[in-house]
Amino acid sequence: MSATSSRPPTRRTQHKRKRPPVRGAPGGRRGRAASRRRRLLGLAAVGALAALLAATLLPRLGDVARELTLPLRHADIIRQQAREKDLDAELIAGVIYQESRFRDQTSSAGARGLMQITPETARYIANLSGGTRFVTEDLATPQVNIAYGSFYLRYLLDQYDGDEVVALAAYNGGETNVNRWLAEADVEGRDFEVDAIPFPETRAYVDKVLEARDDYADAYPRELGL
Repeated sequence: MSATSSRPPTRRTQHKRKRPPVRGAPGGRRGRAASRRRRLLGLAAVGALAALLAATLLPRLGDVARELTLPLRHADIIRQQAREKDLDAELIAGVIYQESRFRDQTSSAGARGLMQITPETARYIANLSGGTRFVTEDLATPQVNIAYGSFYLRYLLDQYDGDEVVALAAYNGGETNVNRWLAEADVEGRDFEVDAIPFPETRAYVDKVLEARDDYADAYPRELGL
């Protein structure tokens, strides 16, 4: 009997060949480098856009904020009246700001327009200035209103030797009251000062106009021709 030798069955093993990384694929070094370059380019583009927006929008946002907190309208008329009446343009702007915030309106007392002039005061100014054709409706016109208000300011400054505090007190509280206060201060041997103004509203008015005058000089020197 002959012995037959048999080999154990062999298992075929499949060997997977590793593929070389595809050029530019994310898994390879070149792919990762290209991805980094794209990210850097994207960041650079975003940075450039942010810088452009900052350069163009931030100054405008500052202008908008200034317009909201300290508005200025009709600067050309203010400059004109300042020259004609020998007034500081920033003082006119400060009065308009305190009177109306540069909005055309009519008060409960009947004062009208940007500089809040009553029809009675307007007729008085018209007589002083020779404005024979004046009608009350003209006070709604910025040119007329600012011209009349500026004329009255100049008149009051002349009446009170250029003293802005006294002139502004008279603009708000009336000449009759101011003349009485001046006489009382003279009798008592003291100077007429803001803190001594008997009317709280007039006292606050003078302080606020003088503060606004300085603010306008700082914020709008070019617009007001300073």
